[in-house]
Amino acid sequence: MNVSWFRARPCAAVLTGALVWCVLTLSAAVAQVGQQGATNAAGSAPAQSLEPGDVFLPSSRVYVSVGKTGFGHEHAVVGQLSQGRIRLDVPQNSGQLVFDMRTFVADTNAARQAIGLEGTSDASTQQQVNANMLGPDVLDVAHYPTAAFNVGVVTRLPQPSARGLTQYQLDGELTLHGVSQPIQIIADAEERNQWIHLRGGFTMLQSRFGITPFAKAFGAIGVADQLTVWGDLWLTKEPQTVAPSAASP
Repeated sequence: MNVSWFRARPCAAVLTGALVWCVLTLSAAVAQVGQQGATNAAGSAPAQSLEPGDVFLPSSRVYVSVGKTGFGHEHAVVGQLSQGRIRLDVPQNSGQLVFDMRTFVADTNAARQAIGLEGTSDASTQQQVNANMLGPDVLDVAHYPTAAFNVGVVTRLPQPSARGLTQYQLDGELTLHGVSQPIQIIADAEERNQWIHLRGGFTMLQSRFGITPFAKAFGAIGVADQLTVWGDLWLTKEPQTVAPSAASP
């Protein structure tokens, strides 16, 4: 289901140039939310020894924009990774991202801000949406607690992104809900001291991964099959040990 990281073309879902531009110019709110997450985690997290390409989990997030059908409502979802590594300098078998699907929550203020949805959602509505999303009829996290993107090939592209940053094409396979599909992703990367900030976006069809989009009232209220995903990842540029007091990139 991004942390503003990727553009993909899973099966029938084709990402247009306009969407690429929108994804790569996502507001600074996404980075701010990710960095705040790292700050909040810093007090309790033990020191970490990181190798090049390791994803710094406290600051990395994935965001999902869920459209509506009928009289339904748009939703903003945020989730975390359980582990990850991407070596942008390794052209083949370049890494893997593992998403903890149990951490995905809908319509928090931070998620809505990152996606660009106005307004807020009350606690009762959030609870109901999360129950539907994580339950057996949609993500079924009890049986599929993780999703994974295996990066097979990384290619550095000659043209810069809309933000003037170096772009990479990531070809690999996304496994979600027990179904694997090939995807192709474009991400742009910004070096910041000992870190690489990787951002992009992609679209996907839930149905291509064996998921039936949620609907009720005989289809009068529901969510769209196509989702837009953004990622905001912090990769380690060089070996380092990160202390809790200095956890935020």
